[in-house]
Amino acid sequence: MVLIALVLQSPISARASAKSSSYDEQVCDPLADYFLGMEDYPEAIRRHRVVINDDPTNALAHYHLGFAYGVVGQHRQELLEYQKAIGLGLDDWQLFLNLGLLYLESGQTRDATQVLRLAALLGPERPETHFNLALAYERRGALAQAEQEALLSLQIDPSQPDARNTLGAIYAEEGKYVRASQEWKELVGEIPDYAPARTNLAILQHVESSGSKGAPESSGFIRIR
Repeated sequence: MVLIALVLQSPISARASAKSSSYDEQVCDPLADYFLGMEDYPEAIRRHRVVINDDPTNALAHYHLGFAYGVVGQHRQELLEYQKAIGLGLDDWQLFLNLGLLYLESGQTRDATQVLRLAALLGPERPETHFNLALAYERRGALAQAEQEALLSLQIDPSQPDARNTLGAIYAEEGKYVRASQEWKELVGEIPDYAPARTNLAILQHVESSGSKGAPESSGFIRIR
């Protein structure tokens, strides 16, 4: 068995912007959101907590507070605020994307997949919803679905090196070595200093030269961050 460490460069630690929302019935406090936009997260947290103290039913404020908590690494509070926002009826694609990313980071891939499906349904025109759903599927071994979502993301925005690299990794895990090699070679040709694709090409070339063939389960594909 040959273990292949595929490098997947992915932005799952990043958060989607919390400054816009589709929930038109409510508004958040402009000054609290000002500090959020200025990336003064401690002050944004303080002010959003005041807003929620005055109106606990403000779903946007809960979402924005959760976003700020997530940026400063307080993920338990982040999760609680996202859940409160959803319970109050907020159905913004960015909220579900951020919640899905939180689940991905914590290894809860089943929950991440369910939530990211909702994000993709609410924001079907957003490449990041499909890309992160592809990552969730890939982690669960649902490679056909992962390939489909990665291709959808790239159809919306072809200029995503991380998504292209991930698609190559999915191809490799499916045993589609020719497609994986082609994807990475084209990516390196266009962006010569994109290290993950170069690394993956070198790994794949080593595997092919060693005579490893066949399905991913026999090849033991793994990935490294």
